[in-house]
Formats: sequence, C-alpha cells, structure tokens
Amino acid sequence: MIFKSSTTAVPEVAKMPRHVAIIMDGNGRWATKRFMPRVAGHVKGVEAVRGVVEACALRGIEYLTLFAFSSENWRRPEEEVSLLMRLFVTALEREVSKMHANNIRLKVVGDLSRFDVKLQEMIAAAERRTANNTRLTVTVCANYGGRWDIMQATGKMVAAHPGATEFTEEQLAEHLAMAYAPEPDLFIRTGGEERISNFLLWQLAYSELYFTDTYWPDFDVDALDAAIASYQARERRFGRTGDQLAGESA
Repeated sequence: MIFKSSTTAVPEVAKMPRHVAIIMDGNGRWATKRFMPRVAGHVKGVEAVRGVVEACALRGIEYLTLFAFSSENWRRPEEEVSLLMRLFVTALEREVSKMHANNIRLKVVGDLSRFDVKLQEMIAAAERRTANNTRLTVTVCANYGGRWDIMQATGKMVAAHPGATEFTEEQLAEHLAMAYAPEPDLFIRTGGEERISNFLLWQLAYSELYFTDTYWPDFDVDALDAAIASYQARERRFGRTGDQLAGESA
C-alpha cells in the first residue's frame, strides 16, 4: 500500500498519532553523567525501546519508527560501533519472539549491505517471521540517512521509467524505504538536541516536532504520554488557515 503525501493531499488527523518516529538520543551522555562507560547507556537504551514499543501497542499507535544507527554514526569510535552492532544482534535474539507473540511486525530499513552477513541474515529472518503481524509495525532505521533514502528512491524511479524526464512525487514516494507506512504524525527527539539529523527528510515534511531534554534511557511511558499530549494540543493545518479548520468542524 502506498500512502499519500501530506503535500499532495490532506491526511486524516486522529487524536492519537498513527505514526510516531523517534531519534533515540542521549544514551552515551546518560552513562557519562553516571560515570559509566558509554555502552552502558546503549544497553539501558534497549530497555527503553521495549517499554515504548509496549506503550505504543497499548495506545493503538500503528507505526513506530526508531532511528537506531545513522549512516553518519560510522564516524564514531570503532569500539563503540562494534558494541552497537553486538547489541543489535542481542536485541534481535531476545526481542523478536516477544514481538511476534504480541502480533508486532518488525522492519529494518537502511543500507544494510555494510553490516556483517550474519546480522543481515538475522534481520531478514526476523522480518519474515513477523511479516503478517498487524497490531503495530516497528521500523528500526539502521545505517539509514534521509539523503541516502531519497537518492536510492530516485535511482529506482528513473530505472522504472526509462526515457522519462518529468516525474511526480507519487512516483518517487513508492520507492522510498518506508513506502509501506504513512508519514509520521509525531516526531520525537530525546537528549536535548533540536535537529532532525538526516532522519526521514522526505517523510517529516508536515510532522509535528517534539524535543525533550530527557535522555533516551529515561524516556518512559510518562514521557511518551507527555509527547502525545503536546501533539494533541496542536492544530494541524497542512497549509490551510485556522478559519478553514474551524469551518470544517462547525
């Protein structure tokens, strides 16, 4: 299913966001603040993921997208990158069965070719196992970048329409890594930074942005509910005026 772009059609707006996207920032700083190695923060961050996944499922959120590892994160110290990769494997081993038992689908998007072959195989197996689950789709963005996504989609679009010189948004959108999901309603970034950091550049065009100083390991159900409450207090106009919205609801 290809979802319509918010720039070409006005999407339906529900009280509960249909799709929540999160940059899980602050793991290393959480650990450093406690005089612990940075990897301890990443381990604690995996626990936070579990809690947020459960909370989203209980609240009827249909899509949860998590920025786990960006294409720029390879610039980090080699030891930290290696530990992150091992954590990814451990999380897949421990969590996929639980997700499957709770009717949760797992998707992993990004340029996975740079990962170890074993990890690629584990990802493919997890996606196959949970493919028919319908309660919640959890997408993990790994070695992902918004510019990479647009470039790879452009290449596929051009290849699909040989000789064409003009294209539409819809023709590009169907080749984006997350064409199976609607655009995020709510974008959350933890850790105090207020930027998008090359995450879902195309898809966040009309998302509501929420920034919090809370480090990701401390981001719990109450923190998620605070973000949702902020979202619910906003007027989503998609280019229209407040008067137009008032007239529609009258």
